[in-house]
Amino acid sequence: MRFLLSLLFLGNVLLFASQQEAFSQQVNAFAFKVKEPIVLDGVLDEEIWTSEEGWNINFTQYFPYDTSAAAAQSRVKIAFDENNLYLAAVMENNGPREYVSTSLRRDYRGEQNDGISFVFDTFNDKTNAFQFGINPYGVQREALLANGGSRSEDLNLAWDNKWFARASIHENHWQIEAIIPLSTLRFKDGAQNWNVNFYRIDSHLGERSTWAPIPRNFPIISTAFSRKLIFEEPLKKNSANISIIPYTAARTSKNFLEGTSENLTPAIGGDAKVGIGPALNLDLTFNPDFSQVEVDQQVTNLDRFEIFFPERRQFFLENGDLFASFGHPLARPFFSRRIGVDRDEATGQNVQNKIIYGARLSGKVTDDWRVGLMNMQTASDEERGIVGKNFSVMAVQKKVFSRSNVGLIFVDRESLAVDEFQSLFDPTAYNRMLGVEYNLASEDNRWTGKALYHRTFENTEKESPRTLNAYLLYSDLHWRWSISYLDIGAGYNPEVGFVPRVDYKRFNPDLGYSFFPKSNFINNHGPRLEYELRWNETLGTTDRDVGFQYQVRFQSLAQLTVGYKNSYIYLFDDFDPTRTGGEPLLAGTDYTTDRFGFEFRSNPRKSFNVRLEGEAGEYFTGDIASLRSEVAWRIGYIANIGMNFSYNRIRLPEPQNDADLLLVGPRIDLTFTKSLFWTTFIQYNNQIENININTRVQWRFAPVSDFFLVYTDNYFPETFLPKQRSLVLKLNYWLNI
Repeated sequence: MRFLLSLLFLGNVLLFASQQEAFSQQVNAFAFKVKEPIVLDGVLDEEIWTSEEGWNINFTQYFPYDTSAAAAQSRVKIAFDENNLYLAAVMENNGPREYVSTSLRRDYRGEQNDGISFVFDTFNDKTNAFQFGINPYGVQREALLANGGSRSEDLNLAWDNKWFARASIHENHWQIEAIIPLSTLRFKDGAQNWNVNFYRIDSHLGERSTWAPIPRNFPIISTAFSRKLIFEEPLKKNSANISIIPYTAARTSKNFLEGTSENLTPAIGGDAKVGIGPALNLDLTFNPDFSQVEVDQQVTNLDRFEIFFPERRQFFLENGDLFASFGHPLARPFFSRRIGVDRDEATGQNVQNKIIYGARLSGKVTDDWRVGLMNMQTASDEERGIVGKNFSVMAVQKKVFSRSNVGLIFVDRESLAVDEFQSLFDPTAYNRMLGVEYNLASEDNRWTGKALYHRTFENTEKESPRTLNAYLLYSDLHWRWSISYLDIGAGYNPEVGFVPRVDYKRFNPDLGYSFFPKSNFINNHGPRLEYELRWNETLGTTDRDVGFQYQVRFQSLAQLTVGYKNSYIYLFDDFDPTRTGGEPLLAGTDYTTDRFGFEFRSNPRKSFNVRLEGEAGEYFTGDIASLRSEVAWRIGYIANIGMNFSYNRIRLPEPQNDADLLLVGPRIDLTFTKSLFWTTFIQYNNQIENININTRVQWRFAPVSDFFLVYTDNYFPETFLPKQRSLVLKLNYWLNI
């Protein structure tokens, strides 16, 4: 542990050391004050755009290389007035051609799409930012960037807000014009500079380019390398920035298993967004309804523990990094999907539980302090034996050094039933968690890491109700290595978190190297070695994995990975390896297995592409062969037809069961226009004996305002007899005050 903390300290010392000369040579961008109105039509004929001065040029390649000028050059200009930020960009081509847009749906994602993106770090912390993107067909996307953009998951496209853009396609280029209301952004009143970067994806050349150069061993969304955007005069906020988003909905359902039904039941509720000062945002929700959220993509569960499914509900996703970035993937102190889900005491199953209200205050207090406060109340359900609960979360981050921060999180769950007749509070039924963290991020992004200590508090004392973790990662063009130590105590119990397993210690180093050959076929390739050991004081070693992988990434963006893993597992509980109700393997037995695997991802720019993953080898007392695939066929930007497929062939000696586990999930996504979409998702899973159908029509009749029609059905696979079905209609409208 001392060694790990010493490494973390060493990374912090090196925070100021690398690439200082490169940073000192940055070139600034300028935003010009305009006085005449700008007509949003995608035609750059206003005087501010026709002037040759002020364009930000000289984009450099990020992929396939990061040492040369972009083959397809771009230029960007920024202007502003008292109310808006104005953007113009021209993306040059080497002749006429077609462009790739996977659909006309807002918030497109993926390296196969043509597009230009603008990243604004309005508080100059090179950690959090706003991102706006447009493709050649005028499809928009907006996102929040967190944690310095160190992973693709740090780009949160769930954030929605009002802004406007137009695009036009010409013979040898395409161009865009955009207007972003200043009320959409959070920034310090009187600020005269932000950090900024722009990046472009060109599907024809397979090229990605950036205005401020980014080394290709880091994500293209990384904020560490942004440059300054200097405004001609200080910015002022002139609007109150209040949005009201009411909804009305109606739902009908029928449960064929229990013989119950729900008549068409109306519901009303809504959200409000209130800007408080220049940088804080208050989100309010009353009787929220998440019926339009797409169902989870099912997986075949061969693990002994609970599977993590990401949050999909909009209210929890905006600024969610303030709460969700705390902890470790195996020990999350706060997991928002615990809110609005409770246990039906009659059946023992998890069921949805109504949320009465929610409030969240989040954002910047000063340049260095960031805060998030949330409180939510769920309803009681006497029929299911559910008592309403109150959830409170406080998260605070203080920036230290150039990009690092110290964080504090507190989570409290209380049994508090509230209705129109009474208020019931049980002071003994609580669960609380308090945690402190240090997050390392060096200025040049080579060193990242984390050190944390969390503790839970309940009305009964438990042994070791804490967890601690120390982690350090180093990454440069060729080398990538990390080392991590995690210790989860037997009594650590954050009931509003996600901790699938407790009472163990985990040591996890890995090492990788990348070669970059001079090749027209292969972009980079290299090996990776990973070791994972888990143990506790009572049982000794309970798990051990030694893995080796070799990855090849092609110039076409296709990827191939082959690997081998040796595993040791000790069962401390009885476990059925097929999870189909067969004879379990007994607690106290242990198993050593060897498996070989591969993964292939084809060129995502092609209209037909595939991801194929396979594994074969030993599995407890027998053998397993697994094949998983995701097939996608894109028909222009109108239709995306996909198929998720998973097959696991398990053969075990008696008395355990053999199993052939099949999961098939066809998906059809139609985007008729930029405002009318239809998605149908079908899932067949023989492990849980279910066929699920979810079909959703969405009409965006006004900016960020939608009508949804959602139909969900579940059937028994063998007889096709119905289990449960529902129909939902929902209408919401975004109103700025």
